[in-house]
Parts: sequence; structure tokens; C-alpha cells
Amino acid sequence: MVKPPVGVRVRRVAVRVLLTTGVVVTLVCVLLPIACWRGDMAIEKRMGTAAAEVVSVSFNRTVVRYATPDGRVIIPNLGVLYPEGLEPGQRVRVEYDQANPELTRVAGRTAALSLLPVSTFLLAVWVVIGVVVTVLRRFRRKV
Repeated sequence: MVKPPVGVRVRRVAVRVLLTTGVVVTLVCVLLPIACWRGDMAIEKRMGTAAAEVVSVSFNRTVVRYATPDGRVIIPNLGVLYPEGLEPGQRVRVEYDQANPELTRVAGRTAALSLLPVSTFLLAVWVVIGVVVTVLRRFRRKV
């Protein structure tokens, strides 16, 4: 059996790596809204509401501080869910899981907000993968 040239083998491996990466990214993008939905369900099952102050806003999390009816001050370690458009010092209503006050979201916002950014990101990933795979396959035919 004759082995294909090294360049052909490298392109095959590159295509497989790209497609595998695309599948993994797709899986993560499908699981993310499911995780958001599960968090929403937990909050809605034992919902508490409070007025919160936005303490800080950064790329990866938005920190809020609020008090529960029993007087505990809660600052969720992972930040608040669905923080789009919040500014430090702002006062917002939050909804939280009374059994786990670390699970907090901005009042009135749900997992539906995660669908557009996740689907847009996923579309962009597959467009890039599609273009690169097409270029690699066309290059193989010309050689």
C-alpha cells in the first residue's frame, strides 16, 4: 500500500481536528442554554426577590450585593446571571434561589437571552471551519 504524501496527510489531520473542534464547541453551545434554563428553574422553584446594588462589572462577571429578608448580605461569588447593560452603583431587582442565594439573576431576565449570543457564536465558528476546510480540500485537489 502506498502512503499519501505528507502534505495530504497533514491536511487530512487538520480537517479532522477542525471538525472535532467544531463538534466540541457545538456541544458546549448546546449545553450552555440548558444550564441557564436549569438555573432559571431552580430560581423559579424557590424564588426570593431583593433590591441589589451592582458592585462591579468586568468581562467575566458582574458582582451584585443584596440582603435577604433574614438579614444576610449576599454577594454571589460567580456574579449575577444575565447582567447585560448593568453599571457599577446601579440598583436593580434580582431574583434568587432561596435555598441557594448564590444563584441569582436580574429580575425579568431568563435563559432566552442566552440563545442569540450562543447561536451567533456557533454560526461564526462553523462558517470559519467551513471556509478553512473548503480551502484545504481545494488545495489538495490542485496538488
